[in-house]
Amino acid sequence: MTVHLFGVRHHGPGTARSLARALDALAPDCVLVEGPAEADALAPLVLAADMAPPVALVSYVPDQPRRAAFHPFAVFSPEWQAMTWAARHRVPLRFIDLPMAHQLADDAPDRAPAGDLGPDPLDQLADAAGFPDGETFWDQTFEQRLGPADIFPAMLEAMVALRAEVERARPVLGLPRAVEDELRREARREAAMRQAIRRAQAAGHRDVAVVVGAWHTPALRPDTWPPARADAALLTGLPKVPVACTWVPWSHARLATSTGYGAGVPAPAWYDHLFAAGQGVATAWLTAAARQLRDEGLDASPATVVDAVRLAEALAALRGRPLPGLDEVTEAAGATLCAGAEAPLTLLRRRLVLGDAIGRAPADAPAVPLQRDLDAAVRRLRLPFSDRGEDEHALELDLRRPRDLEKSQLLARCELLGLPWATREAASDRARGTFKEPWRLRWRPDLPLAVLDAARLGNTVGEAAAVSATQRAEAADALPTLTRLVDALVRADLPHALAPALARLSALAAVATDVPHLLEAVPPLGELLRYGDVRGTALEPLRPILAGLVTRASVGLPMAAASLDDDAARALRDRVQATEAALRLHGDADLLTVWRDALTRLLERPGLNGHLAGRVVRLLRDAEALAQAEAARQLSLALSRAAEPTHAAAWVEGFLEGGGLVLAHDPILFDLIDHWLANLPPEAFEASLPLLRRTFATFSPPERRHIGVRAARAAASEGVPDAPACRTEPLDPVRADSVLPVLRLLLGGAP
Repeated sequence: MTVHLFGVRHHGPGTARSLARALDALAPDCVLVEGPAEADALAPLVLAADMAPPVALVSYVPDQPRRAAFHPFAVFSPEWQAMTWAARHRVPLRFIDLPMAHQLADDAPDRAPAGDLGPDPLDQLADAAGFPDGETFWDQTFEQRLGPADIFPAMLEAMVALRAEVERARPVLGLPRAVEDELRREARREAAMRQAIRRAQAAGHRDVAVVVGAWHTPALRPDTWPPARADAALLTGLPKVPVACTWVPWSHARLATSTGYGAGVPAPAWYDHLFAAGQGVATAWLTAAARQLRDEGLDASPATVVDAVRLAEALAALRGRPLPGLDEVTEAAGATLCAGAEAPLTLLRRRLVLGDAIGRAPADAPAVPLQRDLDAAVRRLRLPFSDRGEDEHALELDLRRPRDLEKSQLLARCELLGLPWATREAASDRARGTFKEPWRLRWRPDLPLAVLDAARLGNTVGEAAAVSATQRAEAADALPTLTRLVDALVRADLPHALAPALARLSALAAVATDVPHLLEAVPPLGELLRYGDVRGTALEPLRPILAGLVTRASVGLPMAAASLDDDAARALRDRVQATEAALRLHGDADLLTVWRDALTRLLERPGLNGHLAGRVVRLLRDAEALAQAEAARQLSLALSRAAEPTHAAAWVEGFLEGGGLVLAHDPILFDLIDHWLANLPPEAFEASLPLLRRTFATFSPPERRHIGVRAARAAASEGVPDAPACRTEPLDPVRADSVLPVLRLLLGGAP
């Protein structure tokens, strides 16, 4: 048997292209690839019709899915090219890394980072070749080359020299324990690879292609192998856990180094282009960049593309590089296509350097029970569930329909599980209080990973969501968090999880004293008690909890409103308004009386912030809990000469914000505000103007028009004085006569 070693870099487009040509020339009868040994049965799925890279092999412990390892592959990954070549030619393919059953059992918390193992050995070659670092050297030498496929012997020779140098430079004693452990792990992995090659030899294969990371190739040369019993001894007695494997979609963004993927690349979309382009890499990329800019409505002519290509080639020549690389093409695009502007260059980096490609995993790939349950529910309810990621679906459900109610429950359960697919939108004012429920659905590439993580909680969506909600209820220490959780549980129809959440809510509500938190917790409960019965959920336990929250908030509100700055006052104002709306919706007369008595007492507090005072008067007046005369008195006091103009403007903002019809229909309030504005000193008017503009900007156009008409009628009824009477200086007859010739000329007469 002949062993052919192909050292590659994970996600290396040049080595992937060279490997594909080398395999065609060699035609091996067995292909061995560095990867999880448990995934052999999944390799043939690479040719499935619904498989599209980037994808990842995920290995996980079934009862602890968070203990998982991911092996991503893109079309420019050499391992992917090896897998697809073997599948097309019906050649056996085996993964030869140390089984994940051992690797996932080794969960030592003190694992050494790669940087602790010493400097990058490639930096030595880069320094000798005149490159700034090993990454640039490797890119220019292997990944961007367009030469023949016989680079692998030279790569092996370089790795042999580097490993020998590293072994000589690395001290035998004194290494940190974590580093020693990491070196032992690498030794076990290489022992497992040699054992796999021996098994292929025993199976009678003639030519075996071994595709592994270039660093491992010196340890896999048959002439340097240790005895088989030594490798077997290294692998004896290792801890082991049960492991399952499957394919999951991946994305260019997750392949990028910037997202924390250790074997990632800085520019996945550029590498994809580099693999596919072949000749004319710079020309093809800059042409695509110009097309991208034109699609965004930006100017990018063919002449600028020609200039950009010439500039990229000139930069490469000045830097002593055989071909333009990523640095050269992006600098050339920035200077020519983008005319030095940063925004279009940022767009190109996002689209054509990082990339937004999303892969697809085959439907035949194994799935965890939770994923199967979710898929079955989606199919049964006919929900849009595209794995292409570019489509966003708006969905409006009518909860009176049984099928829509089931959809709402499923989507609410997905929300409880934190699955990045369904987001419930806030209902519009017109739809509030109806049975309409708007959702927005969009598939994301991390959804399968989130499902895998949630699978530890249960085998069905309902079971997992209930466990997740129970855990969150036990950990919650804030009333708003719990009330939102209770709201989600009612929508999800999970009564078994609702009981412990209500018990936790009742316990927290009994001791809560923070008034803003109490007020924030009221609206979800009020809405639930008013409209929750469409789901048939028993919500009577919520009534005493809501009553306790409102009572404690009413008692503490005057103290909580003391000495507030404008930002804090606006925040409390919003919570007060939301609580008033929730209680009015709930319709409990006793609670409303308690609450509005508290608001009335609040107005008696001296020094109350204008934003809050104005809004409280407006709420009480709209509820007819404050007489019109009393509202006018409060406004008159706020706008009196003794009040600071900024405080008066804040009071007006709080009173009027969000609706101006009160000015159009209440002559007393209109006259008070009109009189106040007309008599403001100029400097006070200028100081109050920003607040007033912001307030009137919240009015609808018909409201502003109505107020303008009323103001015009008021001015007409008072009478507008003649222009001469408004003059403060005597008329100059000479200056007046000087315009007469011009007027005669304009009117067609003689000058």
